[in-house]
Amino acid sequence: MKKILATIIAVGSAGAVYAASCGSTADHSHAEKAAKPDIVDTAVAAGSFNTLVAAVQAADLVDVLKGDGPFTVFAPTDEAFAKLPAGTVESLLKPENKDQLVAILTYHVVPGKVTAEQVVGLNSATTVQGNNIAISVVDGAVKVDEANVIKTDIMTGNGVIHVIDSVILPKEG
Repeated sequence: MKKILATIIAVGSAGAVYAASCGSTADHSHAEKAAKPDIVDTAVAAGSFNTLVAAVQAADLVDVLKGDGPFTVFAPTDEAFAKLPAGTVESLLKPENKDQLVAILTYHVVPGKVTAEQVVGLNSATTVQGNNIAISVVDGAVKVDEANVIKTDIMTGNGVIHVIDSVILPKEG
């Protein structure tokens, strides 16, 4: 897991157009981070990701998602977590289930900054967890596994958030 997380952190920042005007991607990364809050702070400020933020804290992933990135997060809302069977969230937040929680959360994260325009051109993406998520577009609506993407391109200082209406779960086995 540490190797995967280190790989994510090592992924370079996109932004050649901005970099060309600033002189380097390092300038871009610093300027963008100074101008925009990171993924975690953006989720906290939104007020509709309280369960996700609590899960990220329980999984000790806050520092990773506040890191340089870039990351693409398919973020389930509080309502998405509420769709899970009763007791599921409470069970996942227990320390003895941390590995399972980390696997679920990292299944919602793709290394790099993938905008909605890029997502619609994909049929899958490899997650930080290691498995692929299926991506489909039906009648102009984007699905990630069985979740509907309900809001796109919430730009942060270290990546992008796409809001989904269901929690997606990695395939077992």
